[in-house]
Amino acid sequence: MDDPTLDCLIIGGGPAGLTAAIYLARFHLDILVVDSGKSRAAWIPCSHNHAGFPDGINGKELLQRMRDQACKYGAKIKTEVVTKLERDEDSGLFAVTWGSGCRQARTVLIATGVTNRRPPMDEDLHDEALARGLIRYCPICDGFEVTDKKVGVIGSDSHGVAEAIFLRGFTSDVTLIAPHGSLELTAEDQAKLKIANIQCVDGPAEAVAALDESIVVDTAEGHHTFDSVYPALGSDTHTQLAEMVGARLSGEGCVGVDSHQRTSVQGLFAAGDVVIGLDQISHAMGEGGVAATTIRNDLAKEKPFLR
Repeated sequence: MDDPTLDCLIIGGGPAGLTAAIYLARFHLDILVVDSGKSRAAWIPCSHNHAGFPDGINGKELLQRMRDQACKYGAKIKTEVVTKLERDEDSGLFAVTWGSGCRQARTVLIATGVTNRRPPMDEDLHDEALARGLIRYCPICDGFEVTDKKVGVIGSDSHGVAEAIFLRGFTSDVTLIAPHGSLELTAEDQAKLKIANIQCVDGPAEAVAALDESIVVDTAEGHHTFDSVYPALGSDTHTQLAEMVGARLSGEGCVGVDSHQRTSVQGLFAAGDVVIGLDQISHAMGEGGVAATTIRNDLAKEKPFLR
C-alpha cells in the first residue's frame, strides 16, 4: 500500500455510490470507487420515473453518464470486487482489499445494494425477459407500464400479498402464485385478496418461460400466461463488508445509519438499498448526496482547509 491514503473509498458504483462520487470529486477530495459492475440499475430497460427524462432512460446509460460525470471531476473508478474491509483502531484508517489490490482510506462509503431473488429460469432467458418487460421487479417504478394488462406475482407471504394489492391499482387482472407448494396466508391477507378480487394459484412455480409477447409460469395447477410477472421473492442485502468492521445492522437486516448516513463505526458511511431496500434511484441518489456532504464536513473538522 504505497499509494497515498484516500480521503474516501466508495464501495459500489450504483446510483448512491456514483452520486456520492460526483459530490466528493467536486469537493476536491481524493476518492476511489470500487465497483463490481453488478448494480441493479443496469437491469432497467427504460426508467420512466427518473426526473428530467420524460421519454425514459436505460439503466446502463444512466450509470455510464454518472460515471463519466464523476470522472470528469477527478474521481477514479475500478471494476473489482471488494473482499475485505478492515479498520485500524489506533489510526482510524480503513484498509480495503480487492483481488491483488488494497488501499487505505480515511473514510469509506458502503453502497453495495441488494440482489433480488430470481424465479426458476435460465439466467440468459431471465435477462432477455427482463429487457422486454416480461419480468419486472419494481411495481413502484413501472406499475404504470402494466396498466390494464394481465399480471402475475410470484410470492407466498405478506410481501407477495402487498405487491399484488399494490399492482391492483393499475390493473384488475392480477394473480398471486405460490413459489413453493400451496399459498399459506393469514386470514387477514386472504380477506385483502378477496376484496381486491385477486386470483390465487398454488405452486410450485416450477418454471418460467418467455414467449413472443407473453410469459408463462408452470405450476402444479397448469400453465398460466401473463403480460408481465413480478417475482416477490425478497432480496439479499450486501451487508457483509459492514459487518467485517462491526457496524450495527437494523432490524430489517440493512446497515444501520443515522440521519446523515453515518454507521455505528466512526468514518464508515452507508447509502442506498444497503440501508433501506426501497428500490428507488432517486432515494439512493439523495442518500449518496447526504453521505458525501457529511463525509466532507466530518473530514473538514480534522483538517479545516482541505486544499
